[in-house]
Amino acid sequence: MLKRVFVAPDPGRLRLRFAARAVLGIGLAVAVCALAGLSLVGAVTGGLAALLALFTVTDATVRGQAVTTALLPAVGLPVLAVAAGLHDHPVARDLAFLAITGAGVYARRWGPRGHSLGVFAFMTFFVAQFLHATTERLPELYAAVILSLLTAAAVRFGAWCYEAHLPPAAVPAPPTGRGLARVTTRQAVQATAGAGFALVVGQLVSGHRWYWAVGATWWIFVNTASRGETLVRGFRRVLGTVIGIGLGLLVAVPVDGAGLPTAVLLAACVFGIFYTAAVSYTWMMLCVTLLAELLYGLLGVLTPGLLALRLAETGVGALGAALAVLFVLPVTTHTTTDAWIQRALRCVHACTAEAAARLAGAADADPAARVAELEQLLGRVRLSVAPLVHPLNPMLGRKRRARRVLALLDDCAREIRGLVAVAADPEASHDARLAAACWRVEAAVEALTGDGDSRVAPIAVSPATEPALAHLHGLERALAELATPLRTPSGSPLVGA
Repeated sequence: MLKRVFVAPDPGRLRLRFAARAVLGIGLAVAVCALAGLSLVGAVTGGLAALLALFTVTDATVRGQAVTTALLPAVGLPVLAVAAGLHDHPVARDLAFLAITGAGVYARRWGPRGHSLGVFAFMTFFVAQFLHATTERLPELYAAVILSLLTAAAVRFGAWCYEAHLPPAAVPAPPTGRGLARVTTRQAVQATAGAGFALVVGQLVSGHRWYWAVGATWWIFVNTASRGETLVRGFRRVLGTVIGIGLGLLVAVPVDGAGLPTAVLLAACVFGIFYTAAVSYTWMMLCVTLLAELLYGLLGVLTPGLLALRLAETGVGALGAALAVLFVLPVTTHTTTDAWIQRALRCVHACTAEAAARLAGAADADPAARVAELEQLLGRVRLSVAPLVHPLNPMLGRKRRARRVLALLDDCAREIRGLVAVAADPEASHDARLAAACWRVEAAVEALTGDGDSRVAPIAVSPATEPALAHLHGLERALAELATPLRTPSGSPLVGA
């Protein structure tokens, strides 16, 4: 885990800038709330609203991010009113929480914007439980949310909008389907069922902190698309919570809400959440757990017993998520992994075609955009295959095959990047052999994705000294080798045996 976080590549230092901007934006939001005369509860609400706005809004363009950020109060403030109004009506409150849970997951069908608004709605209800919000506090909480979102937006889109100098991020479209064939619909049902279990059992464990269990179930479902991904994420959440609680006993409990050290540690936790999110969910959860402990220290209720209760509620939430994905409309790892691998392979072909067109003199060909899309798709493949390569997976044969597939897909991506770099050179010339090589790449992709002859012909090409052709030959070899791990002797795909 240490290597994954501290040695992981950070092209353009984007993760570093992402985390540093979060510390600045959230710190300023809390400062603005304090200067406006809001209480500690208001400042905490504002800080969490700013954190969510900076963390969850991931639209492909800056304009899209600004629109989504502007829409956050439209879902957050009504949910806050409902949560506060139902504070003294437990049954109605619980039913409303479950409805928001299901709606929040279902909203993922509308892509990054739906995902962001769904998360913000859920977390607004969650924060209302965390702070025991009542209708008397609504004006202050409304002011905190609005001031913090305006401050976070000013930092993100004004003072430090580094995305404005980057090409638009390629965001893979969510899987399609109708009714229960749509993954987001099935997951909405699963999340609601898992949250229902967590809510009931969580209240048996603690009548005051039951919402921790529901929150654990919710976040386990975020950014997952199969039962394997969800189970792995649940394991990592529990592991991160255990480590975070151990660290909290050493750090947060002795600090006990003291102003300056708590502020410094909170800033470090915010930085850690944003910096590690893309590479290690365990580390991110460690930082989230420590941040929650420090906030409870500020509120004057942090004790070792409270930390033990948090661990118990997290375990209940993880169990609820596991039961839901195993027994309620399960989405198999096989189905999800196969779909993402096929999309990545088709993108490999599209990248090759765009690069070849650019080398042939087509000025409107843009292989760079396709490369960005390929990187996003490969990230989804890695997430989907994670259950198969997990150290606790006892199926060693599948684990070896999955690792081989990942390695060969990385080879494809490396050759594509090299090919695109050559195509970007205005001095590069078109070689007549490129057309034949591109045709072979197309045939290999069609064979692997089931669009053509299922056999992948062995590659027998002469050594190439011309750079573009060399990259194409490397790509052909990687695609040919992918045929073995992707299909078993019986013709089953990677995870179907």
